[in-house]
Amino acid sequence: MAMTLTEFTRSLDPKTLPRILQIQSGFYCQGAVYELFGRECCLSTGDLMKIIDISITKFIAYTADATEIKLPLEYPGLFRIVMDTQPYLSIQEIVDSLKISSHRLGQPTFISADQIQLPQDSVKEGDSFQITAVSEDDQGGGHVDCELLHREPKLSFRLDLSQQGRFTECEDDQFYTLRELAEWKIPKGRKRTVTAANAPPTKDVLFATQLENMCGELTLTPVYELQAVMEFRKSIALIPSNMDVEVMDVTEQFDVNTFIQPFSLQDVSQKPSEIFPMVADIIERPLAERHIPEELLNLIHSDQVIVHKAYEAKRTLATEIRQESARHFLIPTTYKGRFKRRPREFPTAYDLEQACSDTEQLHVVATRGFDSTYSGLASVIAGDQFIVKKSKMKELAGNETRDAVDALGCMKIKGKTHESVHLPMCLDGGFMEVVHDKRQYSIDEVCNRFPFPFNVKVSVRDLSFKEDILASVPGLRIEEQITDPYLLISTVDLSSWWEVPVNRLHMTVHLEKSWTGGVPTTGVNSAVEEIPEDCYYTMRRYAFTTVMPPPRPPKKPKRPPARPAKPQPIPRPEKPTNISASSSPKSPRPAVISRDNSTDPSNSTAENERAVPLSPATLPKPVLQKCKTHEFIHLLLQEDTALRMYV
Repeated sequence: MAMTLTEFTRSLDPKTLPRILQIQSGFYCQGAVYELFGRECCLSTGDLMKIIDISITKFIAYTADATEIKLPLEYPGLFRIVMDTQPYLSIQEIVDSLKISSHRLGQPTFISADQIQLPQDSVKEGDSFQITAVSEDDQGGGHVDCELLHREPKLSFRLDLSQQGRFTECEDDQFYTLRELAEWKIPKGRKRTVTAANAPPTKDVLFATQLENMCGELTLTPVYELQAVMEFRKSIALIPSNMDVEVMDVTEQFDVNTFIQPFSLQDVSQKPSEIFPMVADIIERPLAERHIPEELLNLIHSDQVIVHKAYEAKRTLATEIRQESARHFLIPTTYKGRFKRRPREFPTAYDLEQACSDTEQLHVVATRGFDSTYSGLASVIAGDQFIVKKSKMKELAGNETRDAVDALGCMKIKGKTHESVHLPMCLDGGFMEVVHDKRQYSIDEVCNRFPFPFNVKVSVRDLSFKEDILASVPGLRIEEQITDPYLLISTVDLSSWWEVPVNRLHMTVHLEKSWTGGVPTTGVNSAVEEIPEDCYYTMRRYAFTTVMPPPRPPKKPKRPPARPAKPQPIPRPEKPTNISASSSPKSPRPAVISRDNSTDPSNSTAENERAVPLSPATLPKPVLQKCKTHEFIHLLLQEDTALRMYV
């Protein structure tokens, strides 16, 4: 039965792909252009095509007054879902309409309007439950795994797909992007109503005015795009679902394998190892070639290649030492360049302890000092040098607290001698490594001998590359060793062999036939890959899930002990000098005691009292005079007596 392409798209279940369609009523673009901007715009009556995938490309939003707004999936605003009041009448209808998976966005929640009896318990009327997984068998049966919400203890149970009832969506208070709605929250055969939660910033000129002055609910209508393989073409055709053609599903009348079956590199890597090696035709090549080495481009631009095997290979993840816009690289183990060490920076003594290795001692200089408030732990002044060796952490306790303090034992360099000190690991400071090692290392030696992260610089470039992109980098921080899937691919004449990354090179190939030939006659080439920012953080995220948890942070006492007061040093008296009463016209000076009467204590006291009278506003000032030591001490005693009388 013929139907429009739009009707076929609405009724299509992605689980039944691929499907073979025959064009019943053709569509021709003016000028008979066969392809326009990567989309098919000319389909002839009688053409056969195999639909291999379907995806949403954009939404058409309708307001309450029927205003139409086109929203691309890249629209940066957020939306909230309006609850669909139309109930589902069976679990099978829910499974057919919504995408259910272990992802948090693929676990819908429903309210049961009827009581459901379970083997051990029951779902009462008005209870809400969440569907967490679905299992279907070949006979058309199956079940869903559910979890009852808002009940303690939590109840997990199963419902058959044939379970009847009235199941209504629960209110959803989450915010979603349009791309998340397109992937998880668009039910098949139903409308999805949303409200705009926030608008894009005004500086975003592309989207800021699309929902301007719009309020209330928006009804989203998805616009689909079909990926198809034509009968006599190798490339993948992109067909908009609203193309004005009539089609008929003839899957049962044709063999699906008669069409060219395109595979991505991920699909090829998941094939059984017994099928390799295979001759493959390249259907689609990567659009962006910025991060691909020139030598590998020659292989990609070939019409035919040989895929020899799929395997896991090690790569070293490195980042350029730079404040902004740092580049990221994947270095293969076969890299023939040589590296020299570069100094590392450590913000705390805790980082020093983590950087210590069993093979060598660490020499650092303090770039930022700190004062230790803990008894038995040393303070640091900028410029201090330390030798740190691999050892166990030591716990010391302050005099006025019971909290233990983690300390790092090291040797402080004092000229030609060393002093054993302990540094608190919980205080911020700053240390710079002093590098004495001038040797050159391979990438394997760097990874095996030193702890990560480790700073290096390329001293000898890899001459096997026409251009070594690492040679121009001022410094590299070696961060991690990862394992990634690769395909060993060669040209048909076996003149060039390359390791091709599966997850970062987007190509589509068609596996034609098995190949019987020799083994590699030349060395296998592995490129240094420059990866974008998003790919770098994805790798770091997956790498961290496979390693042991990091060590616990150093303990910081809740209330550090009070710092002991330093004794105030006794001021040293200035050297007495002869001061004449007429030496300064600006201020009167006290009378000078002559040497003749200096031995008479009474005369000295009388002269001082006349020269500097006591008053509540000013304390007695010391009289500068030229006298002997015992005479000076006697004067200090007199001043102290006068001060006590004032107090």
